[in-house]
Amino acid sequence: MSTTVLHNARIVDPSRNLDEPGTLIIKNDKIVASGADARNQGMPEGATVIDCRGKAVLPGLVDARVFIGEPGAEHRETIASASHAAAAGGVTSMIMMPDTDPVIDNVALVEFVMRTARDTAVVNVHPAAAVTKGLQGEEMTEIGLLREAGAVAISEGRHSIANSQLMRRALTYARDFGVVLAHEARDPHLGITGVMNEGLYASWLGLSGAPREAEVIPLERDMRLAALTQGAYHAAQISTAMSAEVITRAKQNGLNVTSAVSINHLSLNENDIGEFRTFFRLEPPLRLEEDRLAMVEALRDGTIDIIVSAHDPQDVDTKRLPFADAAAGAIGLETLLGAALRLYHNGDVPLLRIIEAMSSAPARIFGLDAGSLRPGSAADMTIVDLDEPWVVKEEDLRSRSKNSCFEGARFQGRVVQTFVAGKSVFTL
Repeated sequence: MSTTVLHNARIVDPSRNLDEPGTLIIKNDKIVASGADARNQGMPEGATVIDCRGKAVLPGLVDARVFIGEPGAEHRETIASASHAAAAGGVTSMIMMPDTDPVIDNVALVEFVMRTARDTAVVNVHPAAAVTKGLQGEEMTEIGLLREAGAVAISEGRHSIANSQLMRRALTYARDFGVVLAHEARDPHLGITGVMNEGLYASWLGLSGAPREAEVIPLERDMRLAALTQGAYHAAQISTAMSAEVITRAKQNGLNVTSAVSINHLSLNENDIGEFRTFFRLEPPLRLEEDRLAMVEALRDGTIDIIVSAHDPQDVDTKRLPFADAAAGAIGLETLLGAALRLYHNGDVPLLRIIEAMSSAPARIFGLDAGSLRPGSAADMTIVDLDEPWVVKEEDLRSRSKNSCFEGARFQGRVVQTFVAGKSVFTL
């Protein structure tokens, strides 16, 4: 039996509303004690002791929106490379979107992801299965079988379901099989050619814009269908103040609805595009500063439940193009925590709320054994120096793709070590 003791640490555990100095004790792959009380248990004989003075111990982060190239585009990202990037960012569990080639729309592909992750990944990788076959938005997948095979959610990934009848049926099946439907609301016609937020800045740059209504209108529809079916609906990404208002009303009406925001839309606005910087070509597009501030407020008050990286690796062939032709997406696993901690250091959002949104909250929504430092939980955690300054450099990124919105950014707060099932998988 192996025993590890994290001593003199600041224990931050949102699942218990806990933020106090203490000790954490790991035996094999489980946490057996954590918090101030654990200091009184003494050092177990033969234990490996890590002095965490000046550092915080957080639950391993849970990233609920990660795109990976394997199978089909391994040159952009493999399950193994994504897992190493995740470990470096303090992420110990991630939900992989079904946008692969072939699409994760059958039991064999779910099993492939789980088997490959078991053999090659250093963190926990959970597949989300497609709502429709081939992500075509026409024919539903076998949701029950996919759930039974190990899919933790159903999602159309980057795609949006336009057919309201199909969405109603999918929500009904999701309800009956106890699975969450994660959907990115995007109107298939309104602003479909838009490559950035519609407004004055887009006009100055000579780029076509996507109005905020292209997100809000289908989101309003989805709330009506969630009320009709009583299914569990998760807004996979919202980016506008109007969308936050829609989610607020849905929660006030007692709907089983949750929502997420990407770290990009919490940290950046449309002005960051600068002179056609394609790494800032995202979907949904970066919005107004007023929308970003609304996202921060919605995170603070709980309207937005979780923060995601929306990790979406793209290589030079898809990014080194004119802005309008470049693929949307940015990597984010390694910078998720550093960027989120800006909100803590700025005084915008309390630390416990930030960590909750990236650990216990996504674990609860998707039914994962993760995101907690409670005794008896899986020993997935990360040691973080909340004050250490660092600069994001391309050569340090472990992802196979380097399309980061935060290249050259200065952060305060860095992952020092990450554990999965009691085993160290990353050390700075």
